[in-house]
Amino acid sequence: MKTKLFLSMLLCGVGAFAQTIVLEEYATGFTGLTEITHAGDDRFFVAEQGGMIKIVNTDGTVGDTPFLNVSALISTGGERGLLGLAFHPDYETNGYFYINYTNIDGNTVVARYTRSEENEISADPESALILLTVTQPFSNHNGGCLRFGPDGYLYIAMGDGGSGGDPNDNGQNKNTLLGKMLRIDVDLTPPYGIPADNPFVGIDGNDEIWATGLRNPWKFSFNRLNGDLWIADVGQENIEEIDRSVGNVAGLNYGWRCFEGSEPYNPDGCSLVEMYTQPFAEYTHDDTDGCSITGGYVYTGTTYPNLLGKYIFADYCNNKIGWADAEGNLTYTEAFEGNNFTVFGEDINGELYIGGASSGTIYKITDSMLSTDTASNRAFSMHPNPANGQLFLNLNNSGTANATIYDITGKMLMQQLLTANENTVDIAALQSGIYMVEVNAGGSKKTQKLVVQ
Repeated sequence: MKTKLFLSMLLCGVGAFAQTIVLEEYATGFTGLTEITHAGDDRFFVAEQGGMIKIVNTDGTVGDTPFLNVSALISTGGERGLLGLAFHPDYETNGYFYINYTNIDGNTVVARYTRSEENEISADPESALILLTVTQPFSNHNGGCLRFGPDGYLYIAMGDGGSGGDPNDNGQNKNTLLGKMLRIDVDLTPPYGIPADNPFVGIDGNDEIWATGLRNPWKFSFNRLNGDLWIADVGQENIEEIDRSVGNVAGLNYGWRCFEGSEPYNPDGCSLVEMYTQPFAEYTHDDTDGCSITGGYVYTGTTYPNLLGKYIFADYCNNKIGWADAEGNLTYTEAFEGNNFTVFGEDINGELYIGGASSGTIYKITDSMLSTDTASNRAFSMHPNPANGQLFLNLNNSGTANATIYDITGKMLMQQLLTANENTVDIAALQSGIYMVEVNAGGSKKTQKLVVQ
């Protein structure tokens, strides 16, 4: 039987929708969750720190045998272990997937494996092709997240090598892969190629580098609708950082160790502040009781319109889920105690899940106050949906109300006064995409999702 955890949350910023976040138990029985991802279908593949990759079926049941077991190859404990998993965009055809782990010497390894030819729910353990090995000077700050970008290249998050305060200044050293976001072409051999537009190709700096100045990026993601890159970078002493690259711009420097978040940390040898990309949002340990950010995703699903365009994240220490709106304002739940959230998952439809290291449980993130399933009970109706050019809005009671249309980032695009009769809204200026329509009648706000073709 599914269990649910309810917490009230008031959304701040544009729209100010009151809502309740519900965590609905989806699957459980895991140890040291480090990744939740899919291979282009409705199943999840779940990585555990100890070296197991397990398949979770659509009903939340876990496969009887692991998809892959690399426990004999890795060192575990602390921040080491199996840390990343990503499936090739053409996985259905070529069967390739990639893992990031710390080997028995404590160094980072990125390797490609292949699905078994005899059994599609198993990987071939003898198929390993090591793409990259990076020496780690300390045991912590390994990063480890892997994602394929919209461009088809594999992105690799590397921590600064560990200890505290980045003693070797790896984050700002372009001649080391530590403290960087890497970008490689896995379709070129041997064993990978360098995209020609990587920022340091042909000049000083390692060719694999895409971005610099990271401390310990614990999960990054791409907005699947617009390609924006979002990075959660764990702080040193007091500031947890959320970075955003609109359109995934090359060569950004996120500032570490010159800056922790937006605050100067160690300015020795640093450039002018204008040379660094400041955080999109940040929070302090003192203000939130947090200590280690876990990066998530921008919600792009269709079930919960209030969440559209919000970047959802969590903190390992305070057990709270938070999100950033279009202006970078942060909002938090109360604590979901006993979880220690370490990972988010996004399914093929853009719905979000979250996993707790201590609970060993994966939950689906839901909004009990508003979903597309309850649209017929709202205080207004609209048609057609999808729409093109014109939208017709009807109030389901007498009086007047204000209608506002937002894009998925929460940016207000237009407003119109509504009366009790059918109202025509000119939406010809809106590009194809997903929008939110909010109707405010005397302070009571209701929202529906609008698809523009």
